[in-house]
Amino acid sequence: MSYKMIQENLKKIKNTIPEEVTLVAVSKTKPVADLQKAYDAGQRVFGENKIQEMVDKYTQLPKDIQWHMIGHLQSNKVKYMAHFVNLIHGVDKLKTLTVINKEAKKHDRVIDCLLQAKIAKEETKFGLSFSAIEEILNSEDFLALQNINIVGFMGMATFTENTEQLEEEFSSLKHFFDTQKKQKKLPNCNLNILSMGMSGDYPLAIKNGSTMVRVGSAIFGNRNYN
Repeated sequence: MSYKMIQENLKKIKNTIPEEVTLVAVSKTKPVADLQKAYDAGQRVFGENKIQEMVDKYTQLPKDIQWHMIGHLQSNKVKYMAHFVNLIHGVDKLKTLTVINKEAKKHDRVIDCLLQAKIAKEETKFGLSFSAIEEILNSEDFLALQNINIVGFMGMATFTENTEQLEEEFSSLKHFFDTQKKQKKLPNCNLNILSMGMSGDYPLAIKNGSTMVRVGSAIFGNRNYN
């Protein structure tokens, strides 16, 4: 895609989101050249869903980029990104947090993470129930993890045209987020990010309290999975 097109797409999206909402440019499957064009147009936050692909791009692109791991996490690959990843979105197990903590410690880092809540009605979506999230945050094992910081929650809504259903899913997570934010005062849990909304539904997610949106095809065009 041309620089002008990517630049125009980014400008259009940034004009529709409030200043306090972070735009994550979802760059999975896109060539390094396209990411560089987005970078040249001012974008600094990129999201990848495969660790190896993110590592390859990290080595080739400017070092002031913030890299977000947004895909479902394979614990055995955390070590490859532990030295540079800025935020891990889709954590849905205490065991995964333990692995991230161990790898972060090796690099003398504290890695920011989001716990993924299951808000969609679809079976294929990953995520924890609200009660399972509370269970993790209230556990002794969690409190012992000093090299991770839970900075918020992430949720993916159902893939549907039904805006009422989407609103219901987004607002349920916003309500849970607000409740936990009031209650949780832990050294490794500082809730300030609510990551909801993608290319198709981000305006509705923002309306319902999202502070971070993940947008790919609306910036880079359709993905090529071949």
